[in-house]
Amino acid sequence: MDRLLDQLDQGLKTSFASTGTNVPNPAGDDSGAELDPAEEAHAAGLMRINHAGEVCAQALYNGQALTARDPAIRDHMLAAAAEETDHLAWCEQRLSELGSYPSQLNPLWYAGSFAIGAVAGLSGDRWSLGFVMETERQVEAHLEDHLEQLPDSDSRSRAIVQQMADDEARHGEEAREAGGSELPEPVRMAMQQTARIMKWLAYRF
Repeated sequence: MDRLLDQLDQGLKTSFASTGTNVPNPAGDDSGAELDPAEEAHAAGLMRINHAGEVCAQALYNGQALTARDPAIRDHMLAAAAEETDHLAWCEQRLSELGSYPSQLNPLWYAGSFAIGAVAGLSGDRWSLGFVMETERQVEAHLEDHLEQLPDSDSRSRAIVQQMADDEARHGEEAREAGGSELPEPVRMAMQQTARIMKWLAYRF
């Protein structure tokens, strides 16, 4: 019960509260170039997707930690979730700079992702780690796509997204080294379709 209450508290904080960071924003002191209204709106939409993705990552890791069988795997998931809070904070900061806001659907993203993470954890630690591998692989791919879409002049957003992509690649590799198994193709395809829906909605809302 204590662990469930802790997770509920974490979910509320992730969905509604401003997030602090222990790692400096990779954009640093770069003031960036001034964007025109269309560029600014598009950059904000992309960063809102990235922020929502980090909300999902928090929920997935916490759900997997709750149902992990091996204490070492649980600690691995909690450590990864803690590191993802830096990404959450950087995206939130950049959204504020762009005069925008996080997704209004964050509570939905968190609840759904937490449930998926809990089911992944119940399936066994190797499959749970495999879920992390595939999640990070897909997230890295969409971050690379965002680097192509962001205006060249938006150096602040680009610095944040590049650091996030590097970190996600490392998380996926750590999960593989910890014993993750490759997921079946239908599961990977279902994850891709779910991500497409989330990105479409988060960009707009």
